[in-house]
Amino acid sequence: MNPEVPAPANNRWPPQIKYIIGNEAAERFSYYGMVSILMVYITDVLEKSKDDSAFIIHGFKFFNYFMPLIGAWVSDRFWGRYKTILWISLAYCLGHGVLAFSDVAGTKEARTICLYAGLALIAFGSGGIKPCVSAFLGDQFQSNQRHLLQKAYAAFYWAINFGSFFSMLLIPQIKNHSWAWAFGVPGILMAVATLIFWLGARHYVMVPPARTTRKAGFFAVLVAALKNRSPGKGFWDGAKTLYSETEVRAAASVGPILSIFALIPVFWALFDQTHTTWIAQGQKMIPIALPFDWKLDASAMQSINPLMVMTLVPLLTLVAYPALGRFASPLKRMASGFFLAGFSFVIVAWLQTRVDAGEQMSILWQALPYLILTTAEVLVSTTGLEFAFREAAPSMKSTIMGFWNLSVALGNLVVMGITKVLATADGHGSVTPERFMLYAGMTFVAAILFTLIAAFYKYNDESAAQGK
Repeated sequence: MNPEVPAPANNRWPPQIKYIIGNEAAERFSYYGMVSILMVYITDVLEKSKDDSAFIIHGFKFFNYFMPLIGAWVSDRFWGRYKTILWISLAYCLGHGVLAFSDVAGTKEARTICLYAGLALIAFGSGGIKPCVSAFLGDQFQSNQRHLLQKAYAAFYWAINFGSFFSMLLIPQIKNHSWAWAFGVPGILMAVATLIFWLGARHYVMVPPARTTRKAGFFAVLVAALKNRSPGKGFWDGAKTLYSETEVRAAASVGPILSIFALIPVFWALFDQTHTTWIAQGQKMIPIALPFDWKLDASAMQSINPLMVMTLVPLLTLVAYPALGRFASPLKRMASGFFLAGFSFVIVAWLQTRVDAGEQMSILWQALPYLILTTAEVLVSTTGLEFAFREAAPSMKSTIMGFWNLSVALGNLVVMGITKVLATADGHGSVTPERFMLYAGMTFVAAILFTLIAAFYKYNDESAAQGK
């Protein structure tokens, strides 16, 4: 075949995708099942304040989403994505085992040590594989299948929420009977996730790491550009004496993408509070009785988020986006998500005002802000994964995914900082109408700034600009 003639479009998904999506569903069950009960475990079992509990959980999330930079570097430079995912997953399994052991550790101090050790291993494992799995998914598609990426990442995100829905519904019920099993079952699912991924080994497209291809990574080219700057020349020209035009161009493509990522931490500062301050609010609401002696309480209420995502992803991807065309380009979707996220916290502040006034409110009232924030999540997070992969140069896929996950880490760092700086004497200042409105106002400002930055962004993938 003449290499200059593009291959005809292929509308069939690579068969190995099922292993990656299956792995992701089981892995997310393990992660979100564990996270869904952390706030209650730390406040009720370890007897820490709401502010301290929120600080610990957002600290864990910070390290969990900082680790993708390390995982991406190891993957791109040394092991490749497949080996990185497989080997680091073993530490992930061990972390769940340590948490499960905490229930039989005896003293509160011993349980606290197990908590920190388990969370550290899970942060290393979950964070280390995170940028690799999403980029590995994209690796399986050939150039004549790129038009399938939007639906592939939508399915990937749907699988994330399929796993997290059942874990957030099931694990809070198990914790009512045994904390050891509540932490142990997610560990079992992580072992299953690792097995599923390994089963697809002989089918995968393996993109070799930079050590094999001898291509320079982003940071190597950046250092060369900084060291060899000359008056009157472009920033990246100094790196061209050491690296090829392709390598320099790939590194230069990172900066514009990071300008888009710069405000994303504000969104995550809001979204990740569904695992902390929203649970604390829900604990003051009336739970709903379910069959089999189950109940929809503050922890189980989190399951409504992935349930809504599984509904919204196909609705938006298959119906709304095609109908809107270029008005549904990635950056326009993400800007809309920002505004919705801010509005969800206005609703949460209103609910907290009523709870503080002593009203007996059903936990179902939280369904309204969950619906608004979940729509924002689909617009920002699902789109962000697609945007990151489509815009990144081939040699920078994992690196860009690492920076995307860093935005989540920084969002949790924002919550940690605000929680500490504005801490109150009673230890409950993070769950007040005023605090929720502070986050809402901060997000509306970020939404306006994001819209302005996006207006000047030039897409590398022109089809994305047209909403295709």
